[in-house]
Amino acid sequence: MQTLPQSPRLASVLLASLVVTLFACGREDDAGLSPVKDPWQSPGMELEPGCGEADAGPSVPDAGPPEPDAGSGPAVCGDAIKHPSEECDDGNNNLGDGCTPLCNREPRCTNGLCESLCGNGRIEPNSPEQCDDGNTLANDGCSPTCQLEPGFLCQVIEGQLPSMLELPIVYRDFRGYDLPATSGLPRGHIDFQNKNGSERGIVASTLGPDNKPVYAKVGVTSLTTHGQFAFDQWFRDVHNVNQTVVSTLLLSRTPSNEYLYDNPFFFPLDGAGWVAAGQEPLRSDYGSPARMRNFSFTSETRHWFQYNGTEVLRFRGDDDVWVFINGRLALDLGGIHGAETGSVTLSMLATQLGLTVGGVYPLAVFQAERHVTGSSYRLGLVNFHYPQKFTMCIPEVPSEPWCGNGVLDPSEQCDDGVNAGGYGECDFGCVFGPRCGDGVTQSSYGEQCDDGFNSGGYGQCSAGCVFGPRCGDGIVQLTAGEQCDDGNLRGNDGCSAYCQLELF
Repeated sequence: MQTLPQSPRLASVLLASLVVTLFACGREDDAGLSPVKDPWQSPGMELEPGCGEADAGPSVPDAGPPEPDAGSGPAVCGDAIKHPSEECDDGNNNLGDGCTPLCNREPRCTNGLCESLCGNGRIEPNSPEQCDDGNTLANDGCSPTCQLEPGFLCQVIEGQLPSMLELPIVYRDFRGYDLPATSGLPRGHIDFQNKNGSERGIVASTLGPDNKPVYAKVGVTSLTTHGQFAFDQWFRDVHNVNQTVVSTLLLSRTPSNEYLYDNPFFFPLDGAGWVAAGQEPLRSDYGSPARMRNFSFTSETRHWFQYNGTEVLRFRGDDDVWVFINGRLALDLGGIHGAETGSVTLSMLATQLGLTVGGVYPLAVFQAERHVTGSSYRLGLVNFHYPQKFTMCIPEVPSEPWCGNGVLDPSEQCDDGVNAGGYGECDFGCVFGPRCGDGVTQSSYGEQCDDGFNSGGYGQCSAGCVFGPRCGDGIVQLTAGEQCDDGNLRGNDGCSAYCQLELF
C-alpha cells in the first residue's frame, strides 16, 4: 500500500482493495436478451449485453450519470451503489472506464491533460484544485470545489515514493478447449489449451473504444486464435465462459527505484475460478517437483503516470503479453510460447505514443496464459511516477491556545508551527533557541559578539551580532578620541592598546 496519509474515507477504500472479490457475470434479469452467436459457440455460451461490454464512444470514458448513493448500510464494491466508503461504484469489472472494480476513481485525461476529481484526496497534475482533503465538505479548510477556505491554515504536501506500488488487476479464468461441454456449460474456450506457437500481430495498434484490445486477424489466418468472437471474450466477462477475479498486483521498490513484480510461477487462480467451482481440473506444470496448477486465464492491469521522458518498462512473461501506453501498442509478445522478454524506453517512442512531457497517461498490460506447462510474469517500471499531493488543514485560530499552532500565545516566547529548534528558530516548548540577542556569543554560527542588546555604538556590539567601531579595527575614530589605530591592541608599537600615540 502507499504510505501517504489518507482521509478516513480513502483509507477504508484502500483497505477494501486488499480483499479479493469473486464476480460471476450474469443475472436472472438478463434472461430474454438476444446474445450474438458464433459458429463454434456451444449452447450456454453467451456474450451478454451489458456484461463487460461498452458502447462505442471516446477513448476517454465519460463519467456517466452519478451512481445512486446508498447513504448507509454495508459497502459492497460492485453493486453499482456508491457507498460512503467508496470513491465510485459502476458495478462492472472493467479498468479504464473511470472507476476500477475496486471502487477507486481513475483519472480522466485527454491528450495528457486531466480533469480534476475534487474529493479524491489527490491533487492531479495540471489541476485547478488549490487543495483536496479527500471529501467535498465545506468549512473544513478545503471547499466542496477544492478551493482554500478562509480561517484555516492548509498545507499541500507531496508524498514520498511508496515502498510498494499497488495496481488493480482483473483476472478472467477459462476452461481449456480439451474439456467437453457439461450440463449448463459449453465446451472449453477454443483459444485455450489448443494450439501452440509464437504469433505477433494478433491485436491492432490501438485500443478500442472500450479500452480493450482489438482483434486484428479478421479474415487472416491465425496460428493460435480462432476469430474475433472468441478473442473478444478474453478480456470481457462472459457468462458460462469465464469467471472474473479482481485483485491487486504489488510491485516492490528496488534500491534503484524500479517498481518490480517478478514471479516465475505465476498461477494466481490456483484456488479460484472454475477450479474452485469444480468445473476445471488442475494441470501439472511438469516442474521438479511437479505441481498441479490452474492454467487458462487472462489478466489486465493499469497504472497512470506523469510522463517525464525517463520511463523504462521491462517485461518477461508467457503466453501473450501486450503493453499499451496512451492507448497505443508499445510491446507485442503475442502467441503461445515460453517466457519471452521485452522492454520499452518511452523517450524513443514518444512521438509514436503521443507523449508530451508533463502529461498524464495510462499504461495498460494485457496478458494471457493459454497453454501448459509454465507461467511467468515479470513487470518492472522505472520512473513511472504519478505525483501524490494531498492537503492538510487546521483552524487558523484554535479555540484554546497550544504550542505548535503557529500563533504566538501569551505564555509563549515564539511559535513557528514547527518548533524544531536550530539557530534563530523556535525550539521545542515554544521557547527561543540559540539566536543573536540572547547574550551568548554563538561563534559556531558566525557571531562576533552578543551583549544581549546589540544596539551598536563605539566599542559595543552591533545589530547582527557583529563588532561596531572600536579601537583595534584599523580605522582611526577621531570622534571617539582615537589618535591612532594600527589594527591591534598591542602596546609599544607606536600606537597603544587604547589607540593613543606612544612617544619613545
